[in-house]
Amino acid sequence: MSRNAELLIDGGTFFEGPRWRDGRWWVSDFYRHLVLTVTPQGEAEEVLEVPGQPSGLGWLPDGSLLIVSMKDAQLLRRSPDGEVTTHADLSGVLAGNVNDMVVSEQGHAYVGSFGFDLMAGQPPAMSRLAHVAPDGTVSVAAEDLAFPNGAVITPDGSTLIVGETMGCGYTAFTVGPDGELADRRVWAQLAPRPDLGDFEQTLGQVTVAPDGCALDAEGAIWMADAMGGRLLRIAEGGEILEEQPAPGGGGVFACMLGGEDGRTLLACCAPDFFEHERAAKREASLWTMRVDVPHAGRP
Repeated sequence: MSRNAELLIDGGTFFEGPRWRDGRWWVSDFYRHLVLTVTPQGEAEEVLEVPGQPSGLGWLPDGSLLIVSMKDAQLLRRSPDGEVTTHADLSGVLAGNVNDMVVSEQGHAYVGSFGFDLMAGQPPAMSRLAHVAPDGTVSVAAEDLAFPNGAVITPDGSTLIVGETMGCGYTAFTVGPDGELADRRVWAQLAPRPDLGDFEQTLGQVTVAPDGCALDAEGAIWMADAMGGRLLRIAEGGEILEEQPAPGGGGVFACMLGGEDGRTLLACCAPDFFEHERAAKREASLWTMRVDVPHAGRP
């Protein structure tokens, strides 16, 4: 089944970290260094500038917005009154650019990272998932992940599922009472797990690349396939329940469920993910399509 996609806005450099909150979409635009809100009618408003390049977004219980600042490995906190402070320094825990994030209902943040310099074409390396407690204390949540990226938390708060972009699949953990992760297991292996080697060799093995994602009320995950130019809805175990091409052609690098009934799927699209191509151009866009099963859990 092919769903009808509608253009919401265009003119971005590279959109990532989409979220739905307070009747609006929230999204980072990497190379304009901006966090934006966008109404369902396509009216965009700048929320704040992030010189270190914004990515994952989430909220603490008091309504403060958390923003991943990628290139300086900081987790920023914007209070409800607009004051911006550093919530946590991730530089001692994560390698390469820090990236996407999911925040639990209690305020535990889980932040992924590249693990290597993607844009310089360095050989891929295994990376970590960081845990930032509500008070800003940083620890290692999980080791040996292949480019931990988009992540979700189930509605009951008991399970965190993280996509491994260079691992072609999803890994699940049980979330403990203090936010610690345990009981690591494969949630879905979508293609053979690559052997990490040089950049071109490894990239050639990544046939399904989980990027930004969203959980729905049936326990399925909508994911952007960063290498395949498509949106996939997948079940635990790896069955592909639905496939949609990237709206507008090109690539799709994140998605989120939202809208007033949770049944609008937002897709972050761009021709590719290379910084040297995207930073100087305004070719990124946001698209929406209607789906059957509403959003659930976090983000």
